[in-house]
Amino acid sequence: MALSISSLASSLSSLSFSSQISQNPNSISIPQPPKSLPISLFSRTTRSLSIAATVAAPPELESVENLKKYVKSRLPGGFAAQTIIGTGRRKCAIARVVLQEGTGKFIINYRDAKEYLQGNPLWLQYIKVPLLTLGYETSYDVFVKAHGGGLSGQAQAISLGIARALLKVSVDHRSPLKKEGLLTRDSRVVERKKVGLKKARKAPQFSKR
Repeated sequence: MALSISSLASSLSSLSFSSQISQNPNSISIPQPPKSLPISLFSRTTRSLSIAATVAAPPELESVENLKKYVKSRLPGGFAAQTIIGTGRRKCAIARVVLQEGTGKFIINYRDAKEYLQGNPLWLQYIKVPLLTLGYETSYDVFVKAHGGGLSGQAQAISLGIARALLKVSVDHRSPLKKEGLLTRDSRVVERKKVGLKKARKAPQFSKR
């Protein structure tokens, strides 16, 4: 029995533990990988990507800037300094219109009319009706500053502004424009909501019990 205990003690003493195990048997120390190299690499790549992204400019801004320069060259002194000018209103929209002899271009807020009105055929028809009525669709360029309301209201306000501007070209234009109803200011607006109702006139469902 004494021989067996001594042999066991000698075998346990000959075992060697790894240096990664601490004195506490429940805690094991795990070496962590180095962090400095990948972080520096990622930071360099992100900086280079951000610099490359800021250099590129969208083409829409370039086209707007070009149209701004074109409008300023065609309208020296701004809109107020021009002679053939008209103001149209519809709902909450207000449009200032300037006519100049040209080829039939429409520029609204320094953008092409088809782009600004989102290619809607009805809205594009609104702004062309006064010129088509008098046969001037390819005789004048139209420059517009519009704000307020939506695109539908702005298109109808532009139509009224063009019709009023055409009166300054010649007084004889009044009768054909008035016959088509293009000189009438549409005063209809959204009716206000009433207290106790869901909308201007829509009431909640009636329940007897």
